[in-house]
Amino acid sequence: MAIQISKWLNNTYPQNYIVKKPYIGSLIIFAFSFLFLTIYKPLQTHESQFFSYQFTMAIYCCAMSVPVIVIIKLLKCIRYFSNREEWTFLKEIISIVLILLGTGIAIYFTGFLVEAPSQRWNMATFFDSCRYALLIGIYPFAFFTVINYRYLFVTDIEQNFKPEALSSSPAQKEELLRIGSQLKKEELSFYPRQFIYAESEGNYVVFYLNVDNKIKKQIIRNSINNIAQQLSAIPFIMRTHRAFIVNIKKVCSQKGNTLGYHLKLTGTDADIPVSRQNTRDFNLLLKQYRGAITFDSGNRILQ
Repeated sequence: MAIQISKWLNNTYPQNYIVKKPYIGSLIIFAFSFLFLTIYKPLQTHESQFFSYQFTMAIYCCAMSVPVIVIIKLLKCIRYFSNREEWTFLKEIISIVLILLGTGIAIYFTGFLVEAPSQRWNMATFFDSCRYALLIGIYPFAFFTVINYRYLFVTDIEQNFKPEALSSSPAQKEELLRIGSQLKKEELSFYPRQFIYAESEGNYVVFYLNVDNKIKKQIIRNSINNIAQQLSAIPFIMRTHRAFIVNIKKVCSQKGNTLGYHLKLTGTDADIPVSRQNTRDFNLLLKQYRGAITFDSGNRILQ
């Protein structure tokens, strides 16, 4: 049981929508909290001595929703939470707890503006503020987390393919590709079968090519979007991620699940991601250019 729980906690998981879109998420939290508090009046909530009940709740809801943006931005500056592609169920839980703790602190100090300060400067009131933030704020977070529950039970697959021979000689019908640059008089030429993958690095795109049976690295000044357009006529070359373009014929292994894959390519040690929104198109191209898939005795998928 403990092993299964550990597996779930460390399983790849879609990032909570509120965490992924903090500005929209902040509005969602405000709208939900305000409607919930004004309709049901839970947890013995009451108006302050200065404002009406609705206006008091609006102030507290602002104090609860606005810090969400700040806290999420700070979390994304921490390396552990920075990569959305490597999000796990454990990171989901920790981030939500930290966000709700931060909103509880914000609610506590907001109370000094709408309540009598002499009645609030104590630990009991502080813990009550954190408890209210948790009990009310957990609902919108939980909604977006629970709708992705099925990903807890998704198992990773591993596919291995026979490596393509490292031959740089072009096929008879292949035409030389000429890749344009944002710089004048800069151009990169190669045959489609020489292309392994390309990676975006700021204002440049790095090409990895097989030239004379050696991996050659070429850098050109351009955007990955423009390069993808220039390569769009080649059916077996695909943009798998916002920063990567891959030759499907060079894929020698694939690991992952419906949340995304990680690829190994012939002749390189690079770990190439396939984002979740691209997995369907990738699977179709992979089946077309890498052939049928069968299982071995170890239940591992092989070509």
